[in-house]
Order: sequence, then structure tokens, then C-alpha cells
Amino acid sequence: MADLLFYSEPVALNRDQHKSMKIDPPKDYGFTRQTNSVALAGVEFAEASRNFPIVFTRSAGQVIPVAALGMRDEENLFVDSDGRWQADYIPAFVRRYPFVLANQPNEQDQFLVCVDGSAMSAETGNELFDADGQETEYLATATRFMREYHQRFQQTVEFAKKLDALGLLTERNARVTREDESAVVLGQFLSVDEQALMRLTTANVDELFRAGYMGWIYAHLISLGLFPALARRMGGVDAAA
Repeated sequence: MADLLFYSEPVALNRDQHKSMKIDPPKDYGFTRQTNSVALAGVEFAEASRNFPIVFTRSAGQVIPVAALGMRDEENLFVDSDGRWQADYIPAFVRRYPFVLANQPNEQDQFLVCVDGSAMSAETGNELFDADGQETEYLATATRFMREYHQRFQQTVEFAKKLDALGLLTERNARVTREDESAVVLGQFLSVDEQALMRLTTANVDELFRAGYMGWIYAHLISLGLFPALARRMGGVDAAA
């Protein structure tokens, strides 16, 4: 999954170049309408599992957990025609928009604060820099949020790597049969194999428990029961498996 999923014009913030610019935050979530999944950090699993199926995908050599928002490509079933979010939880991946962190070339653990240029305005919105060229509290808060999200997500990558190394992930798909007998299939994704989980050694289970991973695993497994509810959002659905 591309980290710049919603960003049409990402630019690195520069206090000289953008000192007079403001951010006009999106007034709705229409920018997510063509996205059928977004990345999740493990700390989000508990809340997210009450709203979306949580599955895993392979991307750029990594295993990434995502919230399934739709059954088909370019389909988000949690945004209505007015751009209102139709779930109790909004993933952090969505909430950070229009900001995003980008790696600085040749600098380990150093990041550039970027923003979608289409969200900047010289007239209206929240100021990014004050008269002295210092970050405003608005920008500082957004930066703290992104840095915390990045840290949490790196922990989640390690979690998924551990599941993969222990052979706990298995390929699955979700199939929906509509009333007209047509079928919609959510392509291959990964989920934890409960039988493989039960076969783990005591030492492996203890390691997962002490790392705080067992709660994440069971939140993921419980969330898979939401596929029928996700399918019903499509309309004209007879059954989901």
C-alpha cells in the first residue's frame, strides 16, 4: 500500500517558502472514496476491530495490516455521498491527512514534514508558521501525531514480521454472492491461522504475550466476522463467506 495514497501533490514544508501559507483541512472524507483499504497500527486494532475486518497484505517486501473498507477496487463503503464517515472509528492513516512524513535522503531516522499542496491556501485555514517563522501549535500538533504514528507503525511492522516468521499467516479471500447470483471476491489477503496458533510452543506463545501481540492477534481474528456486515453495505447481497 502506497504511503501517499490520498496525496495528489505532496510537497516538503519549508518555513521560507511556505511562511505565509495556511492549511485548509478537508471538510469531509471524500478524498478516501476510492480507497478500499488503509494501513493500521497495532494499537488501533481494538477500536478498528469493532468497525472493519482487519487483514494483512504483502507490500514492498513487508507484511502490513490493513482495515478493509470495501470489497472491490477503488471502493470505500464507509463514506457516504456527502463525504461523511460511516463508522465509529477513523483510522490514523486517514486522520493524518493532509500531512505525511517522508524519509530524508541519506539520513536515517530523519524525516521531512510534507503536506498535500492542494490543501494549502494563502487566504484561509490554519497558519503553519508565525510571524517569526516558528512552527505554530497547529503544525507542532500535526507533527507530533505523525511521529507517534510512525513509531507505532514500525512496531506493527515488527509484529507482522514475527507472525510471518512463525508461519502463522495463511492466504484467504472473501466471496460475496449477490441477489442476482453474481459474485464479488475480495482478492487474496493474509490472516492468522488459528490452528497454527494453537500449535505454537509455550516459548513462542510467551514471547507473543509479553510483546503485547496476543491482544492484537485476537482483535484481528474477531474482526474477520465483520465481512458479512461489510458485504451488506454493498447492497443486493444474499450471503458472504
